[in-house]
Amino acid sequence: MCSHYQAEKRRKLIERRFGIQLPPSWEPPPGGLHIYPTEFAPIIRRPRERDSGDEAVPDFELVEARFGLLPGFAKDAKYGVNTYNARSETVDQLASFKDAWAKARHCIVPCEAIYEPDWRTGTHVPTRFTAAANDETLGVAGLWAPWRNPATGEWEQSFAMLTINADEHPLFKEMHRPDPKRPPHMQDKRMVVILPDARYEEWLDAPAERSRDFLHRYPAERLAMKPEPLPPRTSRAKAGKVSTAAADEPPAQPSLF
Repeated sequence: MCSHYQAEKRRKLIERRFGIQLPPSWEPPPGGLHIYPTEFAPIIRRPRERDSGDEAVPDFELVEARFGLLPGFAKDAKYGVNTYNARSETVDQLASFKDAWAKARHCIVPCEAIYEPDWRTGTHVPTRFTAAANDETLGVAGLWAPWRNPATGEWEQSFAMLTINADEHPLFKEMHRPDPKRPPHMQDKRMVVILPDARYEEWLDAPAERSRDFLHRYPAERLAMKPEPLPPRTSRAKAGKVSTAAADEPPAQPSLF
């Protein structure tokens, strides 16, 4: 599971890879770029107007969204502390995620680094995962959903990272505390779904029935990992005007069941 990551801050990399012209005022998320559940961070998705036939509409848009998917029935943003990761095995069944999954609300979460606890020494060692190539970002497959904040009446965006079993991954099988009651091949270790760069567009365009075609373990040789102490937690990141698109105002959300 991933509850902490560094958002991609390299402006030129984002603009070059996704063809997005970020406004001059755009800044990476506050809080030292260390993103935790309920905080705001950038995600990449297709613009709603892309199917209009207007050639001026870009292929991608960057929007600010809360880490932790918020379904329509969520009372407040704290709900996101339970929905920042979506298990691929149950994402189409759980009330929090099934609507976004059915509507193929796919997004990419651009990460400079992902943090996981390494337990090989018998204790928790914070470990930083990055792309092995310095000029690459880690594009994590995510689901997004619009949410109307009851406190403000305004529409916000939210997202979750998809996860898969990592019991056989050379690196991620060593992360998180092992369960001594389970054999090594049945620990149910988890890892986020990192998309190959060449499949970004496919993921964003895929219909719901093809979503599972992208749920694969990322090759270990394409990752770099090193222990890194975590910085002290700073004040929670607040929403800012870093979005390149207005929030959606969708029809009413489905009920819990």
